[in-house]
Amino acid sequence: MNRIDFTPYRRSMVGFDRLFDMIENQARSATADNYPPFNIEKRGDDAYRITLAVAGFTNADIDITAQQNLLVVQGKKGEETQQGSFLHVGIAQRGFERRFELADYVRVSGAELEHGLLVIDLVREVPEAMKPKKITIGAQPLSVIDGGESKAA
Repeated sequence: MNRIDFTPYRRSMVGFDRLFDMIENQARSATADNYPPFNIEKRGDDAYRITLAVAGFTNADIDITAQQNLLVVQGKKGEETQQGSFLHVGIAQRGFERRFELADYVRVSGAELEHGLLVIDLVREVPEAMKPKKITIGAQPLSVIDGGESKAA
């Protein structure tokens, strides 16, 4: 039994439905195909890198789509006739689709394909309005006076 029951948490945690849905979907897809292999690296406080091993694919074979909170990487190989007679074929040539759930305000900053590795750089840019602000207890509200200066009302 690999299913986790989030019902008690759903009753007491408001606004986390998307998080619980993502965890349940990830658990369902954990048994899915693990091709191509990948790494996820944290490169700083707000910088990440996803590296996928895509040997045999070219820039034209790979499609990267970034949507709100979702990154989809697809690889499609054209029908190519291989030269020679192979005794063993171990290098995968099949198509793939890999999905990555992204946190809010995470965007793709770049992607490169080199030496069979697809590197996708991500950065989190939280808008100024969403950043935490220190609130002083008992402070007077501010009002705008001529010249754009702020003074206590």
